[in-house]
Amino acid sequence: MAEEKVFRAAVKVGNWTEDLLLEEAAKKEFLEKEERGEHSFQKKDLIRENLLRPVNLSMTNDGQLHFGDVVMLVNVGGENRECSAVSVNADIDSLIKIPSPGIKSPCGVSAGRGILPCARTAFIITSVDGSPEGSTLLYDQSFALTTTNGFARGLYLTSDRQSFQKCAKMSRLQEVNLVDEGSFLSCWKIVHFDPQERLEYEGQPVPADVKVLIVHCKTNQALAVLGPYFTKSTR
Repeated sequence: MAEEKVFRAAVKVGNWTEDLLLEEAAKKEFLEKEERGEHSFQKKDLIRENLLRPVNLSMTNDGQLHFGDVVMLVNVGGENRECSAVSVNADIDSLIKIPSPGIKSPCGVSAGRGILPCARTAFIITSVDGSPEGSTLLYDQSFALTTTNGFARGLYLTSDRQSFQKCAKMSRLQEVNLVDEGSFLSCWKIVHFDPQERLEYEGQPVPADVKVLIVHCKTNQALAVLGPYFTKSTR
């Protein structure tokens, strides 16, 4: 005897009402997050758009560095190393939207092979001893390095002695990051690249576009790009 069909093909069975409501709620939540820009892909796009925005570096008329200059910190590399620039290493967890979109403190620092001047790679030479903007930077004179204003929020490049609780994740050396407020931990100085010439050049103007060492005032350690270590960053 043939089985009689109880339901038509179009009849819905099971918890179809609940499934439909859950699907509609998921769509609504997705659209609301999209409107607020809270999706991961939207945050990554926002970071790329703002940090890769071109920045004009300062032009020197006398061949020297000055307070207020916008510069890049470039490691020229070597025989087996490519040229790289110190960069803001921001990810979606480093993003804030109130009062305006930007990167939050503390933010990591790394180096990248992209050496085009942009908000990610540009730093401003900032006075910490009352030197007026536009005055010449001297060898062994303390100064601070800040990111550009706007999305990068003018954060200070800062470091401190390493400890078991606080150190660079890969090298285990002292950590370098970006913070909101300047302090003695954000003071740096430039010394001559040749150790034999440092005493002679102390107090002399620092020329632009030459090899130098940027030394942390508290720890006396030079800012360095370490080749064997690699980290992921938002591209």
